[in-house]
Amino acid sequence: MKVGFIGLGNMGGPMALNIIKGGHSVTVFDIRKESAAEHVKAGATLAASPQAVAAQSELVMSSLPGPREVEHVVFGEGGISHGIRAGSIYVDVSSSSPDLIRQIHAAFKPQGVEVLDAPVAGGGGHHGAVQGTLTVMVGGDEAVFRKVEPVLKLIGDKVYYFGALGNGMIAKTAHNQLCMVTSAAIAECVTMGVKAGVNPQDMYLALKDGDFGQGVLLGMLPYVVFNGAYDAEPVSFPLKMAHKDIAIATELGRRHNVPMPLAALVEQQLTEGLARGLGDKGAGISFKMQEDRAGVKVRTK
Repeated sequence: MKVGFIGLGNMGGPMALNIIKGGHSVTVFDIRKESAAEHVKAGATLAASPQAVAAQSELVMSSLPGPREVEHVVFGEGGISHGIRAGSIYVDVSSSSPDLIRQIHAAFKPQGVEVLDAPVAGGGGHHGAVQGTLTVMVGGDEAVFRKVEPVLKLIGDKVYYFGALGNGMIAKTAHNQLCMVTSAAIAECVTMGVKAGVNPQDMYLALKDGDFGQGVLLGMLPYVVFNGAYDAEPVSFPLKMAHKDIAIATELGRRHNVPMPLAALVEQQLTEGLARGLGDKGAGISFKMQEDRAGVKVRTK
């Protein structure tokens, strides 16, 4: 397949190399020409612009820093939109905006060009890109996805179809949101624990080998949340115990002058649960409280 790849940075560079190694005819572009040296050595053709890449490709892919760069590469002077041909497919693997990918689709559809969003995650970032062990989250027409699936499997060993166009971007955004919020929460609890007297290595072991490190919280989704099984018996850890534990944590934070805004927020949310008479329910009921606030039920059936 004739593949065009635009953006040869920390993630895009290794992805493009894996597509070349997969036996495809690849044309590449990056604003830093030196970034393409390894790709050209491996057999790729270096184009002068995204427009030139698109003109020579059946499948055009981009891996760029964000929506602003994607919009410029697609619609700007010398952009993809000026060279892409009818019958081609455009796939953006950037972490970008679902609104933008839909705008691109609306612009390309009259030209006979199909569009998919396929942001990537996992595998340790750059390391995963090098090893081809990324998770690829695809949104768009399923028939179009199946056409390019073999190419996507060269950049990730976990390639998932998530439905409508933009869904890949939404899922990736939610994933990154969780990473950032969890990182902040880990920072809160570790600084509190260490300042209160626990050795940093011991704090790491507590997190790694406890419920958090064993994936219990994420594992709750398919068994409790997706089934709405908030009243399942027996209750192994009631909300009132979760409230007690977070109250101890915030008290320690106050005693040792450790700012803990996330923990304080969660304490108030669990206090709300107590006020609503949910103390004897499983702690997972706090997820249903968020469902109520958001006006959505997270169910698979």
